[in-house]
Amino acid sequence: MALVFLEYNFSTMKYHSIDRNLFIQNRKQFIAQMQPNSIAIFNSNDIYPISADSTLPFEQHRDIFYLSGVDQEESILILFPDAPKEKHKELLFLKETNRHIAIWEGEKLTKDKALETSGIQTVYWLQDLEKIFFELMTQCDTVYVNTNEHYRSNTETETREDRFTKWWKTKYPAHKVAKSNPILQRLRAIKDPIEIELMQRACDITKKGFERVLGFVKPNVWEYEIEAEWIHEFIKNRSKGFAYTPIIASGTNANVLHYIQNNQQCKAGELILMDVAAEYANYSSDLTRTIPVSGRYTKRQREVYDAVLRVKNAATAMLTPGTFWNDYHTEVGKLMTSELLRLKLLDKAAIQNEDPEWPAYKKYFMHGTSHHLGLDTHDYGLLTEPMQANMVCTVEPGIYIPEEGFGIRLEDDVVIQSKGAPLNLMGTIPIEAEEIETLMQQS
Repeated sequence: MALVFLEYNFSTMKYHSIDRNLFIQNRKQFIAQMQPNSIAIFNSNDIYPISADSTLPFEQHRDIFYLSGVDQEESILILFPDAPKEKHKELLFLKETNRHIAIWEGEKLTKDKALETSGIQTVYWLQDLEKIFFELMTQCDTVYVNTNEHYRSNTETETREDRFTKWWKTKYPAHKVAKSNPILQRLRAIKDPIEIELMQRACDITKKGFERVLGFVKPNVWEYEIEAEWIHEFIKNRSKGFAYTPIIASGTNANVLHYIQNNQQCKAGELILMDVAAEYANYSSDLTRTIPVSGRYTKRQREVYDAVLRVKNAATAMLTPGTFWNDYHTEVGKLMTSELLRLKLLDKAAIQNEDPEWPAYKKYFMHGTSHHLGLDTHDYGLLTEPMQANMVCTVEPGIYIPEEGFGIRLEDDVVIQSKGAPLNLMGTIPIEAEEIETLMQQS
């Protein structure tokens, strides 16, 4: 007899259902690059403890989500394209749901719902894992492990994936090991049209937040009050919230690149640098805008603002297939150097005597211009290989002047096109100084 709660709507996430063909195609692309007679394993993330009985909100491991759409803890995906049994070519292992779990934690995936979400026919409960896994390991030669090899990775916490790898290596030490990450680095860097639609939705939600804030900011508001306006609009529009820890930096706080305290009062005449964006369906957007607290830029603020905007627009046009990351950043550095000369922040002597490893412009623009964007805010992508169509990248130059008490950064998210200019997913979000001033004065 079916349990009553199984008849309810199983959409436990805020976001709308995603076409499972995305995940089916992602698996096909991954499987096409696997070695013969091998299996690949992907684990969900843990729910991380704080203290007592408190935990952080669950965030799914992006790789298992990319390959299955499963957005639930205690889940395992196994791919075995050469399995002797047809039903074991793709397998999901899930935490078995019951009435008690439904009452205390909320609904979980049933086997039917897992099929609907992922397109995977074979779904087992976790209690069957060891038995099925033994059978699979007797039939394969190589196991793909999923390590984190992102160029910014710096993690001390042992993950669920780490523990699982330790377990099977101890139990089955004779198997060969391969790496999933090099395959995923390439696959995840090129976005499917469905992924671009999801990222566009995240950008559209971010736009709503920015428009709300433009009508809210005035002298003497607090940075955390502005943060609250953003999150209100995000959650109201089916986002879980911020795609990353928000930066609301007024005055000289903007010169701290990762300022996240957001606890200062915004004074008349200052600028506010806001690096804030929404996620949607686990996909990130990444926006930065710098606005005047009083509704108008001063002459000097406007000079610097327009310089940053010119660099951003020129840098965006360079994002074309075949471009190499190092060459791109070198050219952006030349653009920024010209602007800093015009602003009299650099002189020719500083440029002539610069250290090639740390060019003169780095005094005022010390970070990179772009990074990949997707399921992670700093998404997968190999920086040693040329750019390709359907990569999604940020463009975010900035000029930071501590001695003048302000910093300006502008950032949009763009899709590299096979031909022509990149597609700006944030193209309708106000960025021109006059438009921002007009909108703020209308409020």
